Amino acid sequence: MTTFAATDPKLRRLFERLDFAPQPRDSSLSRLLTYWIERRKNVIAPKPAEIAVSDLGDDGANAFIFRFAPHGDDLSLIFGGATLESLVGPCDPGAIILTDASERREAVRLRRLANLVRERAEPVLAEFVISRRDGTRASVEIVVAPLASDGRTVDGLFGGVALHHIEAPLHAPHEFRLAPPRHGQLLFALSSATAMGEHIARHLGAPLQRHEEREFEDGEHKARPLVDVRGSEAFVTAGLHGGDGQSVNDRLCRLLFFIGALKESGASRVTVLAPYLCYARKDRQTKPFDPVTTRYVAQLFEAVGTDRLITMEVHNLAAFQNAFRCDTEHLVANEVLAAHIVQTTRGAPMAVVSPDIGGAKRAETFRQDLEKLSGHSVSKALSDKQRSMGQLSGDLFVGNVADRVAIILDDLISTGATMARVAAQCRNHGARKVIVAATHGVGGMSLIDNLTQPTIDHVVLTNTIPQPSVLVSTLADRLTVLDVSAIFAQSIRR
Repeated sequence: MTTFAATDPKLRRLFERLDFAPQPRDSSLSRLLTYWIERRKNVIAPKPAEIAVSDLGDDGANAFIFRFAPHGDDLSLIFGGATLESLVGPCDPGAIILTDASERREAVRLRRLANLVRERAEPVLAEFVISRRDGTRASVEIVVAPLASDGRTVDGLFGGVALHHIEAPLHAPHEFRLAPPRHGQLLFALSSATAMGEHIARHLGAPLQRHEEREFEDGEHKARPLVDVRGSEAFVTAGLHGGDGQSVNDRLCRLLFFIGALKESGASRVTVLAPYLCYARKDRQTKPFDPVTTRYVAQLFEAVGTDRLITMEVHNLAAFQNAFRCDTEHLVANEVLAAHIVQTTRGAPMAVVSPDIGGAKRAETFRQDLEKLSGHSVSKALSDKQRSMGQLSGDLFVGNVADRVAIILDDLISTGATMARVAAQCRNHGARKVIVAATHGVGGMSLIDNLTQPTIDHVVLTNTIPQPSVLVSTLADRLTVLDVSAIFAQSIRR
């Protein structure tokens, strides 16, 4: 189970990756994080006195320990290995890192990470690239975890930093040459889905290939691979949700252009991994002259040469399968959703609730999965709704949720109004607890008012769409975001 946070533009300028469920690539950082977890036990964070530098061995060269200043957010250094000095410059124990550090930008990055850890009382992993004064460059991976002298209030930090030298290009930028041809499978992740692409690549044990995304002054853009793709099968992970200053249309257009560039460069096949497929909700005409956007998007993908599209939990599977003429694969998140719910309900009686008639088949399939996994009978219920001009109506509720944990399941949550309404119905019919579960959380900030209703005990989403940090912090421990990257990796292996 992994919780991800969508970062704001200010953080994106400082970090290329920000992960609140750290899985470090560097082995020494993995050992430091394991060391911290072992000492955390059942409190928010271990005490500084429980962290012994002598226990760290060779990993101590990458480790650091800080204490927050009594006032403000400055950091006082207690211990810093050689790698920390390589990052922020020479610093002695007792130094105030933000004022004494010679590398100011790296000190600012450290302060931003410290503030995030202080707010969340959870470890965080970050990655970024630095340019040294000697003209060389290095990739940085850093893990920061909280310390608490009283076991409750974060007043210190423990972590580690790893630097890896980046080889300088052999040619000047205007003499750029592609890497030698590579046949087989090449993985790419556009900036709209960097985190998801990295996790898929990690599951496959393969690197993400280099590419360029360039912005022009008038708002136009281009994207191209920076490796030779001729004769290779390219897999492109892309986010087709709005966010971070890019609309759904922006991201769809960028992806289409990149697919075209891959095919133009000789890729034998291009497979798109779209965790969330945009415009799939409008799959039929419900009013005169309505568009059928599912079909139009399919035609766009086919026009640029897409050979295969893999996505997860579309709104209407039949419409999706009929719209595309290229190969498609439809994935579901039932495996990870069911495992989490069975673990958290701990044998309590359950009922799966469909929030509308259209989702009844989806809910029934999930109910069967829960029964197989839990070994217990799971009941079902159905709510009926009517939506017209943005207004919900209808009060039909059928099924048994009394004295049970009601799991309201849907493919996506837009505003959360439906979920809040059905949660209230479940409570009125005797449900002891209500869990809202969906694959895609597409509403972002608009979800807050409805998902914070007292009738909802917990919200479970997946990381197909990164959620705004405000939503994550507002829902706090009422929200769980599950990682589905392994499901996409399995699809590629197949």
